Amino acid sequence: EETRAGHSAFFSSSDFVMASFTLLSSFSSTQKNTLISSFSSSSSLYRTSLALKRTRPPNSVINCEINEPVNEKPTVPIINDVILPTFLQAKCLENAVNRDNTKLNPKLKLFSGTANPSLSEEIAWNMGHELGKITIKRFADGEIYIQLQESVRGCDVFLIQPTCPPANENLMELLVMIDACRRASAKNITAVIPYFGYARADRKTQNRQSIAAKLVGNVITEAGADRVIACDLHSGQSMGYFDIPVDHVQCQPVITDYLASKKISSNDLVVVSPDVGGVARARAFAKKLDAPLAIVDKRRQEHNLAEVMNLIGDVKGKVAVMVDDMIDTAGTICKGAELLHEEGAREIYACCTHGVFSPPAIEMLSSGLFEEVITTNTIPVMDRHYFPQLTVLSVANLLGETIWRVHGDRSVSSIFQ
Repeated sequence: EETRAGHSAFFSSSDFVMASFTLLSSFSSTQKNTLISSFSSSSSLYRTSLALKRTRPPNSVINCEINEPVNEKPTVPIINDVILPTFLQAKCLENAVNRDNTKLNPKLKLFSGTANPSLSEEIAWNMGHELGKITIKRFADGEIYIQLQESVRGCDVFLIQPTCPPANENLMELLVMIDACRRASAKNITAVIPYFGYARADRKTQNRQSIAAKLVGNVITEAGADRVIACDLHSGQSMGYFDIPVDHVQCQPVITDYLASKKISSNDLVVVSPDVGGVARARAFAKKLDAPLAIVDKRRQEHNLAEVMNLIGDVKGKVAVMVDDMIDTAGTICKGAELLHEEGAREIYACCTHGVFSPPAIEMLSSGLFEEVITTNTIPVMDRHYFPQLTVLSVANLLGETIWRVHGDRSVSSIFQ
């Protein structure tokens, strides 16, 4: 009745969809054609979200939808007034929302750590799979205890665990999970690390410093991992710190697609790198948006403290999009935003893949410098960290498709071409 009244069609569960197909099968041809016509004539038929319940505010999360299935594996369906009749006639939706595909893929196992369980659940749901059963707990002295509650012998296992704050706790949990899978005779173990902690310690800038990124890579390898999937590493050379294959997932398409939906003219847009080290990232971003590039030149005096020197490029009267791989204390990006305002930028957007948001990041980002702060859910954003300008985009579909391609021995780089 709501659909015939011109309201949005929203399927809240797969049970409702299955019931709809059962009801349609009892209709006559004339009744089916009438119903399909009423769907097609709806003036506004929104995308079906079909997202799991999350602890974060749902209005702040936007899914990056992928329309084409991989190896006929299910993805979140996109329903609009053009393809809805095809879904109804061919009953493709019934297969697309079938979550119980473990019987079809018994050798694929997904397990989640405690660092970002909501993202893990969303990845599994988008893949049409179930998270494996695992027991994770802490002893009184803080030691981590992990036991797999199902067999993984001869299976292709994917462990989803970002090493976000608390980095040491989550890293150790990942190592114990890898060891448990190895001792349970898993065929292949892939560590899916949406956020790779210690990635910033990738070189020696002063005497007697450690290169912790290499150390962590060695530890993950020695624990028994056969492959790593990581999102937007701080620097490309970090992939070389692992002695096992690394699939580098670029979350840039998720953010660029969202910015493109705002329909900002390319003549009014300029992409800004907050420092010289991020020029390559910003250049690729600007190429996707067909926009010019500007660079903020800064000189860092101490860790987590930045001093802006000058601006290379023109931002006067334009919409500036500042791009970085992560926002930690927000000192670098906020200093850069102040400079852009002084240079006459009309609006400023801050974009990053990893929202670490260490204090005082929230206070600085919500101070009015930015029109919008855009990040992804590679790191869980706590409720207390939300502010009006914050938008969190989901990378669950992107990671889900990457996992399918790794499992099926297909190209991962072609996703981003």
